[in-house]
Amino acid sequence: MSNRIRLKETDPNTYKAMYALEAYVDTVKDVSPLHKDLIRIRASQINGCGYCIDMHTRDARKQGETEQRLYLLSVWREAPQFTAEEKIILAITEEVTLISASGLSDETYNAAFAAFGAAKTAAIIMMVIIINAWNRIGVATHMVPA
Repeated sequence: MSNRIRLKETDPNTYKAMYALEAYVDTVKDVSPLHKDLIRIRASQINGCGYCIDMHTRDARKQGETEQRLYLLSVWREAPQFTAEEKIILAITEEVTLISASGLSDETYNAAFAAFGAAKTAAIIMMVIIINAWNRIGVATHMVPA
């Protein structure tokens, strides 16, 4: 891999803006820290961001996530280890991450709205958007795990 710019050093204001978005995520209390990590890990798997996968799987383990569920995350639809709510969260994560494929489906949106209400659904969507932005920074600049 070639050496690429480090946005944090080259353009610190970029990171200030991203950290402001992250600060928003920290204020959302309706979504558990573990569910936030599942969102981050699944989007990072789809986007191929090894840096973020490494970081957020460590965070999830600190929150008590099991190795088995981390291994099964990429096939969550077939894994009974995930709750119905988690499956809705992961469906939103995949559909928003892969937005150009078909967008956020009415089926997934309606299931989220019924299960979580407007505010929590909005927060989940924003969390997916934010990790996708971080993934794009990581992949575009070839950030790698330590």
